Amino acid sequence: MPAGKVKSKRNKTIDFTLDNSPAGVLESIKDEHGDLSQLNNIINQTINGDTFEIMKLLPDNFVDLALIDPPYNINKKYDGMDFKKMSDDDYQTYTQKWIDLIRPKLKPNASLYVFSDWTTSIVIAPILEQNFTIKNRITWQREKGRGSLTNWKNGMEDVWFLVNNKNDYTFNVDAVKLRRKVIAPYRENGKAKDWKETKSGNFRDTMPSNFWDDISIPYWSMPENTGHPTQKPEKLLAKIILASSNEGDVIFDPFAGAGSSLVAAKKLNRQYVGIEQSRLYAAWGAYRLLKAEDDKHIQGYTNGVFWERNTMTEQKAAMNKE
Repeated sequence: MPAGKVKSKRNKTIDFTLDNSPAGVLESIKDEHGDLSQLNNIINQTINGDTFEIMKLLPDNFVDLALIDPPYNINKKYDGMDFKKMSDDDYQTYTQKWIDLIRPKLKPNASLYVFSDWTTSIVIAPILEQNFTIKNRITWQREKGRGSLTNWKNGMEDVWFLVNNKNDYTFNVDAVKLRRKVIAPYRENGKAKDWKETKSGNFRDTMPSNFWDDISIPYWSMPENTGHPTQKPEKLLAKIILASSNEGDVIFDPFAGAGSSLVAAKKLNRQYVGIEQSRLYAAWGAYRLLKAEDDKHIQGYTNGVFWERNTMTEQKAAMNKE
């Protein structure tokens, strides 16, 4: 925010500087010094440092679910650090480098989700297939950003669902059903069939697919929003965490950014370990983790159910009913 400009009271964006960090935030961040080889020294911690060096120091066989959101293969600035677009061969080498580091950290039945845009997907897909079993490619609607005068607007991103063992992995399908409005309700013998009739409308809990059109990108009036340039929504991460882990499992994020995956894990009663190179982003994440002690709410996830966009009235009614 430009100097001298006062933020609106409705603007909840977390964008403080290191010099004016809230009390307790910087103290809660772990650095690369000390013994990182013992799980009890790193559990429920954000570690500030170079992930390619820190991963070498972590214990083996501790990760139940890895959420991996590396820099996409585009030119991007991250807190003053430039990521430069590489050749396809070099980016594949970069991808294999973090895979080689993370593989020993995974439990035999672990799952991984790797985030990418469509151009990066094309490059990394062969590398992912060589190293893991690809179960699916999820596409989620990232409805944000400007359009293009010479091309279609890029409104989608990919999430690759990978497993270590194709016959042994966690997938809790009932935990990630999506509640959709029923437009033409079907009745059998006068009773609702496969849907629920409520005062707020008619709804059906549908099986999850690999296309997610119910995700809202964090924006300035949402408490989870930060100044990070490529922040992922808590709701997006909550779907993955609920589907592919159980309470008490360890979630690992080696490119943690502003901590969205760690916050979602904490809110959903999982343990977590995150690594983030930027101390500023780590501080924003640490602040969010402290707030999550008292606030477990995840936008769009109410009473154990994921809801479509623009259903806030119905979600509030469901909460009041409880």
